[in-house]
Parts: sequence; structure tokens; C-alpha cells
Amino acid sequence: MTSASHSLPALVPLQQDAAIIGLVGLAHAASHFGHLLLPLMFPVFMAEFGLNYSQVGLLMSTFFVVSGLGQASAGFVVDKVGARPMLFLALGLFVLACTVASMVNGYPALFAVATLAGLGNATFHPVDFTILNQRVSPARLGHAFSAHGLTGNLGWAAAPVFLAGISALYNWRTAYLAAAVMYLGILLLMVFQRDKLLTHAAVHHPDTPAEHSLAFMKLPVVWWCFAFFFLSTMTLAVVQSFSVSILKALHGISFESATLTLTAYMLCGAVGMFVGGFVAAKSRHSDRVVAMSMTAGAMLLALCGLGIFGPTMTMTVLACTGFAIGIGGPSRDMMIKKATPKGATGRVYGLVYSGLDSGFAISPMIFGAMMDRGWYSATLLGAALVLLLSVLVALGVGARTPR
Repeated sequence: MTSASHSLPALVPLQQDAAIIGLVGLAHAASHFGHLLLPLMFPVFMAEFGLNYSQVGLLMSTFFVVSGLGQASAGFVVDKVGARPMLFLALGLFVLACTVASMVNGYPALFAVATLAGLGNATFHPVDFTILNQRVSPARLGHAFSAHGLTGNLGWAAAPVFLAGISALYNWRTAYLAAAVMYLGILLLMVFQRDKLLTHAAVHHPDTPAEHSLAFMKLPVVWWCFAFFFLSTMTLAVVQSFSVSILKALHGISFESATLTLTAYMLCGAVGMFVGGFVAAKSRHSDRVVAMSMTAGAMLLALCGLGIFGPTMTMTVLACTGFAIGIGGPSRDMMIKKATPKGATGRVYGLVYSGLDSGFAISPMIFGAMMDRGWYSATLLGAALVLLLSVLVALGVGARTPR
């Protein structure tokens, strides 16, 4: 398996790059919005269907197991058929998932929603990075990765406002129908702008052994990248799935205020991503930037877990944690790019980012059990410890990547 040359001139018109980055960013925001379709409604599901934290955590584990397995496979498909068809399929699946969510009547139906949404989520990272690496000029890739991460955080930030707001005005079923309409609108936009999303499939030569396409899996650095995403995402899953409940339990913070804190965390993360784009463009040591930002984030999260602050300060520090971690986002993506063999973008990003799905799948089960026991502070401290472990792995990636 080899790849045809897709190298662009050193610099193409800014308008062309900006349009491609904007479309990919919107798709990424839609993907991240989908991560929160279920967890934001956990309190509703627990009250309406009589569920506990472990049961709702299993829903997210289902979502991310399906997404992780699908993502590792989707990378191969993206390399074979191109990114655009897979993007259209993913958005269509989210339309279907939201429609089904508006009609659920019990726990089994929620599993169907988790499965459909997980399948929809599976293709986004190999699709996004294949388009960016092929269509955006190399000089702007650092900023493209920054915008990609930023829009992902904006998708996370928009979800609580969108779903909670419409639920308050109408009801939670109407909120899911509105989300289905939103995804349909994004799909139609992508179809209309499809010329900007065209990528070239890798060229297969008949005399090339089939196992050559799997050669990248023998590279230790690829698995170190996988481990980094796995660990760092376990922490993020705690914030997304349980921070609202933790803030309510530890400090008596209202559901609305705790939800806004989660939104603030995501918005601060987006600002951090923006700042991190300039850092990534200038730094030659992406792994060190990632390590420093994750260390700062772990320390701030641990301070929240220790319970030494009052309600307002805890909410503020938690939001700042998003900024600290966000700075490392673009450097993280540059770190993966440097470790990716030529012609294997979809496959490598599919495998590596399935580590993200694996972390999201396992974390709710582990930390959900801690939540059921009332170990709220320990949940945050455990998440901080896991984030520190990801720092060591990031430095390990850097040590195994040619400078």
C-alpha cells in the first residue's frame, strides 16, 4: 500500500484553506456534540427510568466501545475510499440516533441510541485528519489542528446549552428532535460543499503484499500514541460524565450552575486550543508542550478534588483546568502527525484515536462505581492521577519519534 502524492504548494490562498478548515471544524464540533447526547440527560434518565450511576455509565461505555472498534476499522476504509463518503454516513447516523433518542421508553432503547451514536462518531477523526493533511497547506497545519481542537471543544460547550435550554423550554424529547434537525442541516451543508472535502484514496498496487497495510501497527510509537489518548481521555470522561453530579454532591451547586461550569470548562478549553495553535506552530518539541499542559491540568483538577475551595472557586478552577489542557491540544495532534508513516494517515489516526474511545468506554465504568459509593473527591483525585500518567506517556512518544 502506497500513497499518491498529495503535497500542496507551500502556501495556497487563505480563503481556500479557511473554507476547508471551517467545514472540517464544523464536522468535528458535531462529533463532540454527539459525545454529550446521553450524559447530559443522565439525571433525567435516572429519575425517569430508575437507573443508577453504573447503569448510565454503561451507556457511555457502549457508545465508546462501538466508536473505538469502528474508528480503528474506519481508518482503513477512509484510506481506501476517501474521507467524504464516510463523513456523510457519520452525520446520517447521528440524525438517526437523535430521532430514536426522542422516542426511547426504557433502558434497552437507550442502548440502541448509544450504539447508533457510537457508529456515527467512529469515522470523524480519520476523516477529519485525512482531509486536513491532504487539503490544507503545510504552513497552516498547526493552525488547522488548533481550529480542529477548538471547534471540538465548542461542540462540547454547545451541547449543554442546546439540550438543557430546549429541555427547559419544552422537554427532553423535543431537545433530541431539535438535535436531529441540527445534524440534518450540517449534513446538507457538507453535501453542498462536497468539492472542498474531496480526498484521494491511497493507491493499491497488485504486487504489494496485503500485510503491508498493517505494517504501521508494528511501530511502538503508534501504540504509545494510543496509550496517551487512552489515559488522557479517561480524565476527560470523568469531567464530562460526572462533574455536574460531583459539584452538586460536594458543594450543593444547582444543576443549572453545574452544567454552566461544564460549558465554561469546554469554552476555556477552546481558548486554550486557540493559544496552543500558536505554540504548536513555533515549538519543535510537541511532546514537551503536551506534558507541561497536562501536568498543569492535573494539578488544578487535584485542587478541586481536595475540597479546599468553596463552591465558586471550585467552579472557577475547574473551568481553568480546561484552558490548561486545551493549550496542549494542537501540539498533541502535531505529535501524532510526526509519528505517522507516509500514506497511512487514516489508518494511524483511526487506531490512535480509538484510544480516545477506549478511555471514554472504560472510565465511566471505573469511576461510575466510585460515584455509586459516594467517593466524589476520590473520583476527581483519581482522574488527576491518570492525567499525570499520560504525561509520562507523551514524553515516551517524543523519545520514540525522529526529530
